Amino acid sequence: MSTFSLKKSSLAVLTALSALTVSLNAVAEDDDNTKSEYVERISIIGHGDKLRTEAGSATLISEVELEKFKFDDINRVLANVPGVNIREEDGFGLRPNIGFRGATPERSRKITIMEDGVLIGPAPYSAPPAYYFPLVNKATAVEVFKGPAAIKYGPNTVAGALNLVTRQVPDASEGQVDLAVGSDSYKKAHAFYGNTIGDFGFLVEGIHLESDGFKELDGGGDTGFEKNDILVKFNYQLEGKRFNQLFELKWSYADENSDESYLGLTDEDFAANPNRRYIASQLDNFESNHRQVQFSHFLEGDNFDVTTRVYRNDYQRDWFKLNNFNSFGGVSADVQEVLANPEDNQRFLSLLRGEVDTVQAFEKILVGNNGRKYYSQGIQSELHLTTKLFGLEHKLNAGIRFHNDQIERNHTEDSFDVRSGNLVSDGAAQVATTTNLEETDAWSVFIQDTLHFGDLATTFGVRGEFIDGHFQNRAPGREGDFLNKKTRIWLPSFSAFYTLSENAGLLFGVHEGFIPTSPQEPPGVEIENSVNYEFGGRYNDGTSKLEAVVFFNDISNLKESCSFSASSSCGGNLDAEFNGGEVDIYGLEFSASHTFELNSNFDLPVSLVYTYTDSEFKTSFDSDFPQWGRIEAGDELPYLPENQLTLNIGLAADNWEVSLIARYIDELLEASGDSFTGADGRFVSIPLSGVTTEAYTVVDLSASYSLQDYGQVYLKVDNIFDEQEIVSRRPYGARPSKPQQVFVGYKYSF
Repeated sequence: MSTFSLKKSSLAVLTALSALTVSLNAVAEDDDNTKSEYVERISIIGHGDKLRTEAGSATLISEVELEKFKFDDINRVLANVPGVNIREEDGFGLRPNIGFRGATPERSRKITIMEDGVLIGPAPYSAPPAYYFPLVNKATAVEVFKGPAAIKYGPNTVAGALNLVTRQVPDASEGQVDLAVGSDSYKKAHAFYGNTIGDFGFLVEGIHLESDGFKELDGGGDTGFEKNDILVKFNYQLEGKRFNQLFELKWSYADENSDESYLGLTDEDFAANPNRRYIASQLDNFESNHRQVQFSHFLEGDNFDVTTRVYRNDYQRDWFKLNNFNSFGGVSADVQEVLANPEDNQRFLSLLRGEVDTVQAFEKILVGNNGRKYYSQGIQSELHLTTKLFGLEHKLNAGIRFHNDQIERNHTEDSFDVRSGNLVSDGAAQVATTTNLEETDAWSVFIQDTLHFGDLATTFGVRGEFIDGHFQNRAPGREGDFLNKKTRIWLPSFSAFYTLSENAGLLFGVHEGFIPTSPQEPPGVEIENSVNYEFGGRYNDGTSKLEAVVFFNDISNLKESCSFSASSSCGGNLDAEFNGGEVDIYGLEFSASHTFELNSNFDLPVSLVYTYTDSEFKTSFDSDFPQWGRIEAGDELPYLPENQLTLNIGLAADNWEVSLIARYIDELLEASGDSFTGADGRFVSIPLSGVTTEAYTVVDLSASYSLQDYGQVYLKVDNIFDEQEIVSRRPYGARPSKPQQVFVGYKYSF
């Protein structure tokens, strides 16, 4: 961390603490409302059954809905949100790939991910790919907001925001124990306890998840995972003569050890056994830990409230994984090419399977460790104020944030021989492949003003991002390779909501979207910039809900990054970013729900979520990005399903409930363009050109039975028809969706 950053961060923290110390002069008394008001400020979407009058397509998945299916996988949770496009990877959602409204889902890099309203990605500005994602088990609500309100939640405003709300300190003694076991040696232990005594409250929560995995490593070996998460909160409430206050300290720790791999299969081997894993992946392992400290202060007056948060996140990971074959003597092979065209690469395929031994130097297997250290820290403050100016009532919402984050890459590579169906070190010295550092200091501000003209509510907003990035190559002899750059941008927005009745209304919005480039990218790589439009309507009478939104994203320059998860074919362009020119993305988001009362004893809740999305490049160009290649105007974006549909049907009585969720996902294009030979005679290979995944349907079941004072038992079946399809061929070959898994559990609340 630079001295300049340290000074600024320290000054910000001291300023915040000084302000809080001054506010302690208020007289302490009991207050029952301050905590609930604070909870609302860490959420994006209001919790209630009334018609929401904010513009923007908004979806709230409440604690009741999360409890219904008890998913551990955020991908399955987000199936109930329209406008979300996901590329599955490992079947468990360990490292999700989430996009909104056609934005690339790759490592969720283009959405703003928050926990309790605070940026939670490892380094959201310097390295936005979210290799850390909070356990969804600890969320009591999941909120997705797309459209003009995304202007509040930078840095990425092209797509939208995802906010996970963790459990709040309870007002009285409250606890729960949740235990479950299942197929593939699945085990879950989840418990929490909290209480408020006088003005002081606390919460302790712990989660452990593990599974042996569903994949089968040739020759035997682990393919599962273990994850742990601990959350502790303390808060203190004050009521003064003029102001009410709440102070909260949050601490959390999470770790993961998973024997997961990027290596997939040939299509032929997938057809024979989709869960097979080749010998070449036997050393693949991911280890990580995440630590967070956050201090929050909530100040409430008669017509305003201010929420201030100081936060620090530290994340470290080591990922040992198959990188590729060794390049030697002008001979090389790419694993993606081998698996895409096995008939032309039988020798290399046999090496991946462990069927033959290494003979030549170019047949050696390279295993890399993408070791990385991240931190992110900052202070942010947000104001809500209701006032009258020029005879009009103004609802002002404004915020300011200073954020500093950093990624330190220490990538290494070791070479191995295949010997008798095992990977054996060849004794060569370890090679450092990437040794660099990226750091960002960013100030951001936003202001929104909502005015009411009868039944019409209008909101004018603007966001400013002022970013200073620094890149330093730390490899020996490359110390002079560095880059300092600045980005300054203002992003306007406008939205309107017209109330047709107490149950229905129309919405419209337009805002400018923005995604910055990373600190290492030269000025020739442009920011991603767009103008996004939406128009739709809502209906909510307390029993039936409906929302339909048409959206159009006019992207002036699409930007993509060549991460390892996106493609093995990055070569020396790993983590490099590419310009894609003008792109249009448009579609329809639709959701509806209704609860039918069959009689006095049974309810039948039904909901439907549908998303239609289409896209096209507006210009023709040649690109080294492995998912593009030679693009012709009119080509579609990769990994963007045209149609997605989710249907929920339940049957509920006083002490039991059964629910089914069926999800349909359309086919996905693996690469937009084709291989090409440039003007310089250099050939760029796009092995997955024209290849698509098959459309597939997955049905999950959940059932629970209340034992009244003795708790609840539940049964969960994911993929009840045990259908498996190819969900991705990146970076290395075909990988499957999760097979059928059965879980039984017991939950006791006290």
